[in-house]
Amino acid sequence: MPRRTAAPQSAREPLSRQRVLRAAVELADAGGLETLSMRKLGEAVGVEAMSLYNHVAGKEDLLDGMVDLVFGEVELPAPGEDWRQAMRQRAASMRRVLSGHRWAIGLMESRSRPGPATLRHHDAVLGCLRQGGLSLPMTAHAVSVIDSYIYGFALQEKALPFESPDETAELAESIMGGFGEGEYPYLTEIATDHVMRPGYDYGDEFAFGLELILNGLQRTAS
Repeated sequence: MPRRTAAPQSAREPLSRQRVLRAAVELADAGGLETLSMRKLGEAVGVEAMSLYNHVAGKEDLLDGMVDLVFGEVELPAPGEDWRQAMRQRAASMRRVLSGHRWAIGLMESRSRPGPATLRHHDAVLGCLRQGGLSLPMTAHAVSVIDSYIYGFALQEKALPFESPDETAELAESIMGGFGEGEYPYLTEIATDHVMRPGYDYGDEFAFGLELILNGLQRTAS
């Protein structure tokens, strides 16, 4: 008698909206949004592309759901937590999540039909700031400047042509190799006396910049 093989995962797990969204996120993580298509998504979950429309209305609905999954991964402020500490933890969590979903950086605040995880996230952040004593206008200012900083830093990290301290130093040395004697003295100074020093990591700038923002918000709100 022929040996029976195990059924593929797609046959064991019924197709659902969550399964479609998870597969779409995995494809985007692996190759970017430009590689995501309904045909490839259908192949990933083991169905024809048209079957996906039973679970997502189209590409925009798919993106809405994908962004909502990403928001669901971000740590939420705990009720009653000190607002400054909560914003530090939330910012660090958001940065970690975005480092795994680079494609999502420019989409997080772009959706006109936010999902439940997105709404819970923003409501929790607003609630933390309001319960922490910030006025309504100051809460709006705080969310705007903090989120702009987080997304901007994540976008800049995504675009950097290096990933490790060694690569950073190598790139700086290569660029300076084209400088003439005494040319660009301040670029040379920051590269040799800061960027190329042992232990330098551009990512460390994130916490420093965030602390400046939180200090400024606290002084202004007081």
